[in-house]
Parts: sequence; C-alpha cells; structure tokens
Amino acid sequence: MMAKQEILSVLVALLAFIGCGTAFQLPRHVASSTRTGVEGSGAPPAAGSGNAATAPTATSLGMAPRFDKATQKWFTTSEEEGPSAGYNVIGSLYRAGPVPFLQRIVNADTYEQAVLKYMAQEGCDRVEAQGNMDAFLENPQDWAYQKMSEKNGGARKDYANANMDPQQIILSTVWACVVFAFAYDLVTGVAEGRYGKADGTDILHGNIFSLPSF
Repeated sequence: MMAKQEILSVLVALLAFIGCGTAFQLPRHVASSTRTGVEGSGAPPAAGSGNAATAPTATSLGMAPRFDKATQKWFTTSEEEGPSAGYNVIGSLYRAGPVPFLQRIVNADTYEQAVLKYMAQEGCDRVEAQGNMDAFLENPQDWAYQKMSEKNGGARKDYANANMDPQQIILSTVWACVVFAFAYDLVTGVAEGRYGKADGTDILHGNIFSLPSF
C-alpha cells in the first residue's frame, strides 16, 4: 500500500503537471522583446501602449526595475520592488486560481522576471504588477480584452485586489478544502482498496489498478 506521504506527493505532482504547460506559452507578438525587455520573458504586453516603442523605459521611470544587458535579466533597485513588497503564492491562488499559483512554484524565476518587466513598462507598484501577471497567466485572452477595453475608455479592473473581499476568501478556502479532501480520499481509497476489488469494467465499484486491460 502507498504511504500517505507518497499519496500527497502524487497529488502535488499531478497538479504541477496540469499547470506546467498552461502558462508562459505566449503568442509570438506578445512574447517579442521590447526596447527594455527580455526576449520571451513571459510578461504581458504593456497595457497602455500599442507597441514597444511607446512603452516607458526603466530609465524614464526613475526607481523602476532596471534591465542588465550583461545577464539579460531585470533587477530591483529598492526593497519596494522586491518580493517582500508583493504577496506570496497563496495570494496568487486566491486572486487568480491554481494556474498562477503553480507557475510561481515551478517557474519562479520566469514569473519574477515578468513581474519586474511589467513594473518597468507600466510604472506601477509590485502588487499591481503581480495582480496583472496572475490574471494574464490565468486567462491571457480575457486579460488582453480587458486592457483593450480600458484603453478605449472602459472601466478599469483592479487585479491587485481581485477576489480578495472576505466573503470571497472564505468561499474559495472552503471550496479548495472540499476539492482536496475529495481528491485525497479518492487516491487513498483506491490505493488501499477501500472501494472493493475490481469487478468487471465498472470503475466506480472496483480497484482502478486491478481493472482488466483491453
């Protein structure tokens, strides 16, 4: 029988596998480098400009993150731009769901570079940049549509505080606990044979590992 620690590892690995390929796969016109950007860094395009040439540069923003041409990486110039000024992976999970949460774990450096690049392009603080990055990873098309709407005079969406009202946090927490409890019970039940031995081809009443092959 599988140990509970092994079962938890299987669940985490499964979630990571699901989220690994869903983000940072940007269209070519989005991933193209800008005058101040990293080629293929994964940052959303500048929301306030139609092309890279009109995006604000790190130099013009003063205290914005800077780009090191030698290392081809963005770096912070003050503590207000670093990770401690933003929110952690749980904040990403509440704001935009499991995709940005998993991407921050499996692609931490790419996520950090994308956030710093967005801060430099938009001249915003870290929390706003993270909120936009999380929304972009969760659904690039919806994020791009929202930014286009804002550019044309539409209402501005506050991604930095999305889904962070107390009621939504409680609902999200309860839902996450229910889903995890169900998944844990399913995996442990199958591994320990609590759902009975395989009987024909009915998965709901048999051990999935013992089903006959076809």
